[in-house]
Amino acid sequence: MAVKTWSTPVSVLEASRLVPCALCGGETFLPRFASGAFRQNRVTGRALPRAEAGRDGFSYVRCVRCGLVQINPQPIPADVAARYGTRYGKDYLAYELENESAFLRLQELALRDAGFFDLEKAGGPGSALDIGCATGALLSLLKNRGWTVRGVEISRPQAEYCRSRGLAVSGVPLEENRFPPECFDAVSASHLIEHLNDPGAFVREIHRLLKKGGRFYVTTPNISGFQARLFGNAWRSAIFDHLYLFSRKTLSSLLESAGLYPERCVTWGGIAAGIAPKPIKALLDKNAKRFGFGDVMIIRAVKA
Repeated sequence: MAVKTWSTPVSVLEASRLVPCALCGGETFLPRFASGAFRQNRVTGRALPRAEAGRDGFSYVRCVRCGLVQINPQPIPADVAARYGTRYGKDYLAYELENESAFLRLQELALRDAGFFDLEKAGGPGSALDIGCATGALLSLLKNRGWTVRGVEISRPQAEYCRSRGLAVSGVPLEENRFPPECFDAVSASHLIEHLNDPGAFVREIHRLLKKGGRFYVTTPNISGFQARLFGNAWRSAIFDHLYLFSRKTLSSLLESAGLYPERCVTWGGIAAGIAPKPIKALLDKNAKRFGFGDVMIIRAVKA
């Protein structure tokens, strides 16, 4: 199930600033990825030779204290939000609609692997919040299964589309909604946390919103996976929109710092379609889940 990764064009007009490590507060970094090597330049459309690696406007560094990888200097929050709203909101909606069925299938599989639907057996459908809910496909599925659902989506065209489907979806960032404390049994965020300027504040707010024993399901690219190691600078998730690239270790540490304790981690995606012959791809995909070296991961964490 191959889906092209969305990426906004690299902009030199955005304001940026140096930031400390979002996990440990460290201020000493080493280079990790030079953007652009062996990858199509998202501005000009031409291929970048090795000599131009790192010249297309952003680069990744690794914190020497905890290992978290992030873009630094980092674009300011207002400019990041504008990518999904006034600048490219309609394009992003079109992309999400084009891939809606594929994305929903991947979300279903990930949530099933992480034990989400076991909650229905244990206590029946409860209240669920989907952050970065895009077209609302997952919210609609959960609503039809009996869940009471809410959504958050800062892309205005997508939030409006969700509301046209009869879904309760807010168009402002999570922290600005001021939901009451301990009001959700489950919170999901698929391919969102890597886009945020302050993932620490984000997970602390999720802790506040979850009921005791509630679960958080977070899906994100896995920088400790096989494909990231194989492709390096050209890894498909090392893109302008991803401000952070987490490993299982760094994401688990971030969750634990907010009082959310990982219970299960599942990875998938051994190699992208078209990279290797089908038998090799099938073998790598099977073992990526079995041995945890997949390209994408979902972690289920509980509020103790």
